[in-house]
Amino acid sequence: QVQLVESGGGLVQPGGSLRLSCSAVGNSFRVNNMGWYRQAPGKERTLVAQITSGGSTNYADSVKGRFTISSDNAKNTVYLQMNNLKQEDTAVYYCNAVIKLTHWPRPLDYWGQGTQVTVSS
Repeated sequence: QVQLVESGGGLVQPGGSLRLSCSAVGNSFRVNNMGWYRQAPGKERTLVAQITSGGSTNYADSVKGRFTISSDNAKNTVYLQMNNLKQEDTAVYYCNAVIKLTHWPRPLDYWGQGTQVTVSS
């Protein structure tokens, strides 16, 4: 069984920074891709950033130049460094991972519990 454990959300003023972390913990698995999504009240969940096991990245246009996704493959951990935060970045941020279990024939989607990021003065 695999779980995604998130940390790092909180309250920050506009222009501030936060760093989110997410680790995949469990046994007998391999992580393919990891990423972050966010969901604001009354809105759909949308992609923020993704990173493949090979290090290729993809960002939503709204966060390019401000957010940086990185990973530590040895620790099965993904990070999201968020700089120059804006009020519109306020949302619950969810970690996502595509994971191949040793005993399962195809990769599966896993989600973290979500962490609140609030940008407010």
